[in-house]
Order: sequence, then structure tokens, then C-alpha cells
Amino acid sequence: MRLTASVRVERSRDTLASNFRPAHPTCFSTSLEANGYEGAMKDIQNIVILTGAGISAESGVATFRGPDGLWEGHRVEDVATPEAFQRNPALVQNFYDERRAKLKTVHPNAAHQALAKLDRTWAGDLLLVTQNVDDLHDRAGHDLENGGRLLHMHGELNSAWCLACDARSRFDGVMAAGPVCPHCHQSGGLRPDIVWFGEMPYQMERIELALARCDLFVSIGTSGAVYPAAGFVQTARYHGARTLEMNLDPSEGSFHFHESRMGKAGELVPDWVEQILSHGLC
Repeated sequence: MRLTASVRVERSRDTLASNFRPAHPTCFSTSLEANGYEGAMKDIQNIVILTGAGISAESGVATFRGPDGLWEGHRVEDVATPEAFQRNPALVQNFYDERRAKLKTVHPNAAHQALAKLDRTWAGDLLLVTQNVDDLHDRAGHDLENGGRLLHMHGELNSAWCLACDARSRFDGVMAAGPVCPHCHQSGGLRPDIVWFGEMPYQMERIELALARCDLFVSIGTSGAVYPAAGFVQTARYHGARTLEMNLDPSEGSFHFHESRMGKAGELVPDWVEQILSHGLC
């Protein structure tokens, strides 16, 4: 079932602790105690935000994995593993070259822009972790200086990793052509700077530390099916954070969140950002 209207769902700590999962999360709502949700939100200083394919889909970026389990017509094993690259590098390079070229035809949407505004404005600690390999968050106006507060945990299409010298560099061209590495000047050694299945996501230590310190964890446009990101909500809750999900449909991990809001990211996220900047409330 796809929900077209924005729906807000709140769950009590007691219900979540019981591991009860309602048949449809949007049909389940409970009130929080007097010292519950709104009281806790007033004390927010540190925020961790996770974004997934859903936020970029509204800009026209195709999600890699389709309903048939294929990645735009390819098996995952053929285009998204180190073994696939060793077996057929031309197929893998062409796959990501096509994805990279398509980035030039899409643009950040209202959700990307709202999160960039929050990044530029929020005085407390903030870490925006994205599972997406596109550059829409970057182009929305995030401050990328001094490391920034935007982290691509699964890598970036517009980045190349040289297997000869282990250096990474910005890249927006055709990798299948065997370009020269700008660092070691060898040709044919570049691969997409993408975290493939079987590889470790980037900067996990920084992410885990931010989750342990955050007061609020927000998940936007994620399926809740891909680990380790799917476990972030549980880590944040373990350390005492409030948790909020914003998604077009309930995710596989919806029952872990204190609150779920169903609807389009381009509508939900700007509203939430304005609320938290104006009132300190979510």
C-alpha cells in the first residue's frame, strides 16, 4: 500500500520495548507520557540524520535495486561486488559510467535543500549520513569545508579510487576509458569509489560515535533492510536518543522508531526542518 497523504505515527516506549509490531504501523498511535516526546525534544543539541534512496528518487534518481531484485537489469553479483570487477571490469565500469552520466540530468529537491539549510544553521553537532552515491546532498548547499557534516557511507559516483596508489580523487568522466590517476599517473587502475557488497562502509567509527552522542536520530527515505545502516536506530535508542522516521511507506524497521511520518520527503522534511529550527521540536 502506498500512502499519498502525510501520516504521523507515535509509539510509546512501553510498546516498542515489547517488540510488538502492528500489522500496519499507520494504524497504530499512542500518546506519550507528560515528560515524553515534546519535553525530550526541547533538549536536542546533537542530531544524526540517515538518508536513503527514497529522498533521491523524488529527484528522478532511479533506485538501483528493483522489485525483481535486479540492479537496473543486472544481478548484484555482476555489478556490485569486488569479484564482479575482477571478472568483468568493463561491464562494471560501464554500469557506473551510465549512472554517473545520469547525475547531470537530475537536481536536488526540497528535502535535500532543507537538510542543507539545517546543516548551515544548526548550532549543535549534526552528522548527515547518506547511503546514496549521488551528489544531490552536495549540490544542495552543504558546507563541505574542513570535512563537513555530510558523510557518504557507501561512497560516491563522482569519486575514483586508484588501486595502484590507494588515492581517491574527484571524477565525473568515463572510467571505462582507462583514465590516468592524477596522483600516481598510472592508467587503467581506477575503480568506482563505491562500497560494494562484502566491503566495509566508510567512516563507521565516526558514525558510531555520533550515534552514541546524539539526542535525535532521523531516518529519511530508507528501506530499513540494508545493514549496518538498518541498525543505526537501535544503536541510537540504546544510548537514549529520540528517533524519527520519514518515509513514503513504512520501512522494515519502522517499529523501532518512536515516531514515523509517512509521505513524500519533499513535503515532510522541509516542514520538520522549519519546526526544529523554529521551536526545537520535531
